Amino acid sequence: MNKNVNIKNLIIEKPLKLDCGQTINDFPLAYETYGALNEKKDNAILIFHALTGDQFVSGINPITKKDGWWSYAVGAGKAIDTDKYFVICANVIGGCMGSFGPSNTNSKTNKIYGTNFPVITINDMVNAQYNLLDFFKIEKLFAVTGGSMGGMQVLQFVSNFPNKVKVAIPIACTSSHSAQNIAFNELGRQSIMADANWTGGDYSNQNKNPDKGLSVARMAAHITYLSKNGLQEKFGRKLQERDYLKFSFDADFQIESYLRHQGSVFVDRFDANSYLYITRAMDYFDLIKEYGGNLSKAFAKTKTKFLVISFTSDWLYPTSENKEIVIALNAIGADVGFVEIESDKGHDSFLLNIPEFLDTLKDYINTSYLKN
Repeated sequence: MNKNVNIKNLIIEKPLKLDCGQTINDFPLAYETYGALNEKKDNAILIFHALTGDQFVSGINPITKKDGWWSYAVGAGKAIDTDKYFVICANVIGGCMGSFGPSNTNSKTNKIYGTNFPVITINDMVNAQYNLLDFFKIEKLFAVTGGSMGGMQVLQFVSNFPNKVKVAIPIACTSSHSAQNIAFNELGRQSIMADANWTGGDYSNQNKNPDKGLSVARMAAHITYLSKNGLQEKFGRKLQERDYLKFSFDADFQIESYLRHQGSVFVDRFDANSYLYITRAMDYFDLIKEYGGNLSKAFAKTKTKFLVISFTSDWLYPTSENKEIVIALNAIGADVGFVEIESDKGHDSFLLNIPEFLDTLKDYINTSYLKN
């Protein structure tokens, strides 16, 4: 992370007991805001980011100099209109964009934490971010939303704080991580830990970087964000800048070159240990187990309105898993809507310019706010 960039940091003085048993306090939570909080303080939307996201949802990310990860959805006149709403987004704890994470320095040892950082959960992430409500003196959020791991945080937030949000929009997510998803995450973690430069997680203190392992982890994960049809349509078996096979292990096919590029640019902006910690948090996520096998109980105390959104070609968090959330909400008579968006872009659909999705999001948010 570029230390010269001015990042908004809230120091959380209040002790936070983590699910692992450790307690943290006086730790940084990096955040960004867009738009203005109105006098009634009833127009605030808290956005939760996914695995490799950060607090910079819109505009230009001051560190990467690229568009914010949800620029298609968030901004003036967009689905989440920053002319109307006050948008808050925080980098999750365990992350590497300014919030308390494994790349922070331990004040007791004066060394970077590395894998001495405590293992965190989605629950811990959400409980840390709740402090933003106190900081902005917001009694009740208008909405919480996010896709993928962001959607998991939406579910956890409403479960933890049933009276603190009017509208919840979990997108392309699940209420518990499947064996398949745990398997993909473990593949990524093992590739990082197999890199000789990982050095047991102590690479930062030794001025090393397990970039090859992290790059492979990103490549493997990126495949899961796409769809078979989308890949076939975009790349097929097209060769990379030539009409013949090289009969080597260079990137003969365009898809190979594409994945290698995705891996190489990722290592410039993300910390390998953060990748381990955040994927572990996702794997531990299980709201069903948390409530004794009955997901409905997670939402029994809330009057929050829900809109659950899934995508037809998402095989990472398929529509069936999103429908389980809807069924659980229906079982307790909650106000819940469900939309499945047609898309061949796979799990990444929620990040892309898909008009039906963006229009659905915009209409639901604006209509709900008029009834606020």
